[in-house]
Amino acid sequence: MSTLSRRVKLYEVSSNFCVAHYSRLPATRWHPFVYVLSRPLSGYTAEPSGGNRRPHPSRAQNSSCPALFRGKFAEPRPRRAATWDGSWERRASRTGEERARLLRGQSVQQVGPQGLLYVQQRELAAASPQDGSISILGSDDATTCHIVVLRHTGNGATCLTHCDGSDTKAEVPLIMSSIKSFSDHAPCGRLEVHLVGGFSDDRQLSQKLTHQLLSEFDRQEEDIHLVTLCVTELNDREENEKHFPIIYGIAVNIKTAEIYRASFPDRGPEEELRAARALTGGPMVSIYDARTEQLRIGPYSWTPFPHVDFWLRQDDQQILENLSTSPLAEPPHFVEHIRSTLMFLKKHPSPTSALFPGNKALLYRKNEAGLWEKISSPGS
Repeated sequence: MSTLSRRVKLYEVSSNFCVAHYSRLPATRWHPFVYVLSRPLSGYTAEPSGGNRRPHPSRAQNSSCPALFRGKFAEPRPRRAATWDGSWERRASRTGEERARLLRGQSVQQVGPQGLLYVQQRELAAASPQDGSISILGSDDATTCHIVVLRHTGNGATCLTHCDGSDTKAEVPLIMSSIKSFSDHAPCGRLEVHLVGGFSDDRQLSQKLTHQLLSEFDRQEEDIHLVTLCVTELNDREENEKHFPIIYGIAVNIKTAEIYRASFPDRGPEEELRAARALTGGPMVSIYDARTEQLRIGPYSWTPFPHVDFWLRQDDQQILENLSTSPLAEPPHFVEHIRSTLMFLKKHPSPTSALFPGNKALLYRKNEAGLWEKISSPGS
């Protein structure tokens, strides 16, 4: 099948089924799943039809559980054997909705640098409870972006990533691989995914990213259970007819599996360097080597940012309107952050030996105080 339109229209077929029609596909074809894209979003769950699987009693039509949406093809078509044959399963019941409600209702905790690994946009990091250096993974400043946490319940391996929709198809397999590197030998347990972020933005970028993420997780061969769904309209608040995210950032404690609302005063190390890579279009990268318990940054490459002097001369409103996907919803420090990143790119129009001596990665490890400390070489 050729490129699919990202704009989805929803049609209610019955009280139990809903299907999504892509405008670029023939009218008789239907996308096999509908996730959480209809309005209102709250309470919706997703699960494949699974062939002849009998519905669980808790999903009875008149139950108080969230509505179950399942899609199916209007006519047969070729498919990969392991993709839509019911082997994949994702459940988000009333418990999942309750988890999202409780998460929204939390106060924001300010997380200090001790034991923290901060994940910037287009970065991912994975660690296990046995890690002796870090205990918390976290990220924030997500407006239309989504923060994804994937965890294996058997060994506690946890990955956190900050997705912006730049290449979701390539990013989800990276997330899966980061956990499978820990869990290949896990005797039991399951994969659980938590999705947080986005809001009801005018351009519907959040909604598109929600669909992309769920679609790509669906394509994976492993069983994945959707545990927390706090995205788009489930993470939206309205004030003076304007929409904003409720949750901008989360942290996950890799020792206890607790996920909570969070902000991060310290986003290092190398905050500007890492932000510059993302602003210039760098792809998703893994930044943590759990085997050596070292943070690995680079080496990166980029081309000079176009018209950087022009952008540095613009006022705050121009930067907001042109360099943000959601100008009205950005946190107060957004413009300052962008200006700082642009100044870094002006000073370093392309990475040089000054940034990555010997064209080698910058390596950091936690010291006894739990803070990042630069180490001199990969072998030290």
